[in-house]
Amino acid sequence: MTLRAGKGKIGGMFETLSERLGEVFRRLAGKGRLSEKDIEEGLREVRMALLEADVNLKVVKDFTARVKERCLQADVLQHLSPAQQVVKIVHEELVGLLGEKAPLSPAPHPPSVLMLVGLQGSGKTTTAAKLALHLRKQGQRALLLPMDPRRPAAREQLMVLGRQLNVPVLEDEAPLEVLPKLALERAKELGVGWVIADTAGRLHIDRELMTELREMRDRLSPSEVLLVVDAMTGQDGVAVAQEFHQGVALTGVILTKMDGDARGGVALSVRSVTGVPIKFMGTGEKPEALEPFYPDRLASRILGMGDVLTLIEKAQDAWDEKKAQEVEKKLKKGELGLEDVVEQLETLQKMGPVSQIIGMVPGLGGLASRLPEGQEDKLKRTKAIIQSMTPRERREPQIIDGSRRRRIARGSGTTPQEVNQLLNQFRQMQKLVKQMGRGKGLMSMLKGGPQ
Repeated sequence: MTLRAGKGKIGGMFETLSERLGEVFRRLAGKGRLSEKDIEEGLREVRMALLEADVNLKVVKDFTARVKERCLQADVLQHLSPAQQVVKIVHEELVGLLGEKAPLSPAPHPPSVLMLVGLQGSGKTTTAAKLALHLRKQGQRALLLPMDPRRPAAREQLMVLGRQLNVPVLEDEAPLEVLPKLALERAKELGVGWVIADTAGRLHIDRELMTELREMRDRLSPSEVLLVVDAMTGQDGVAVAQEFHQGVALTGVILTKMDGDARGGVALSVRSVTGVPIKFMGTGEKPEALEPFYPDRLASRILGMGDVLTLIEKAQDAWDEKKAQEVEKKLKKGELGLEDVVEQLETLQKMGPVSQIIGMVPGLGGLASRLPEGQEDKLKRTKAIIQSMTPRERREPQIIDGSRRRRIARGSGTTPQEVNQLLNQFRQMQKLVKQMGRGKGLMSMLKGGPQ
């Protein structure tokens, strides 16, 4: 099984909630001064929006009670309008609801052991590989340990993922009680700091599963026991978290499929109900699509405030500084070629889906949900057209005549009209760059692609 390029955006999960909250705040802003009745009516709508987003009832009641109490206090900030103050209070209470950032806690002496638990199908095995990649980005190495005796394919899947990402996997076939000792010995031999254990799951929770997991935990002595929960399961996911916490004493939660279209209630409920922090969230199927959980950033996204810090981090991970300087020089000289466009497309794709990127820009969260369908496909088609050209055609697109257009179209699986449209867009961009002395036309050309 491979980790494929994912689509969607985290904003999709909270899209309806964001829109409902946005409507409430716009109505409050239109009133100028707010009365107690205005605040109560606004919070009634906030309460309904949270319940419709599948947030736990007790969590919603406690949340709105805290917001109301703070809104009715007299010490509002003088430089904010009352409506802005309400938004500020809601944002702060959302952050409180989601908890604090909780990084991984290593053992006093390496290697540290991280044990993943969860129901079957929650994404434990792919999450194990993603965690290993995340740790490598932090300058730490990990060994993957298959400990799922009931699903033979899980071990093979982990080995395939390990080879894909160049992450070591303990491939020894041995009884469960022997594997932890073998893994720790191998980790010391390899000089890795973490052992990530992928354990068995079931379609439901039963006494046998919990007994098995407790025995594994006792053998592994992990510094982290993380529950992998499918965010699409809603309040069922919160109930699952409660039972696993009672059974194996969780240290954290990883929410997967946060790029889906579920209502997001589990994300807003699990920490408050269980007391267990959310440590990571999966935002797609790419190996890199695992983000540390930042409560303040998610709260900002939910309220349509964007997430500039995550956007900057994605750009830094994807962008090659030396290439960026080369492109800037070419832009200033009006020498940008189609090969450079392919590199920019690849950089954009590394950052994630266009809709996800736009959703992180303050004020553009709503625009992300209204993007025309097929934006990612247009970028792929643009790239395919350019890659179907000869090196000379990329350097000198003016030589592309009718027969060359037909050949490029056949090679890229597009039409001559699409090839022609891309060439016209490129010529317009070059003209604009020469006129302005800088590359403002580049990103619009990349986002558009062939129509």
